[in-house]
Amino acid sequence: MTNSVNKCRANETPACCCVDVGTIIDNEDCTAEYEHVFATESEARARLELLTQAARNIETTPCEINSEISKVENGFKLVAKFTFCCGAECMIFQLKLR
Repeated sequence: MTNSVNKCRANETPACCCVDVGTIIDNEDCTAEYEHVFATESEARARLELLTQAARNIETTPCEINSEISKVENGFKLVAKFTFCCGAECMIFQLKLR
């Protein structure tokens, strides 16, 4: 005799919090932007290298990276834009930055 309490009832009970992944990742937003002011230019360049390597580790096709380091009043401002081929890669990259 099978114990019905231990039996999986996934097909019998609809989940109340299901969302189609296509409504979250729609591939329209494939660009991640990063902006930060560093004390030195070498710190800004080092961070850009880390961000670039992180993007390269995620990409399935080459990620387009545009960056600029400029002198500002408080130090050196790094502005970088990473454009991935799909929204999922962009999301993974952004999660890795946290």
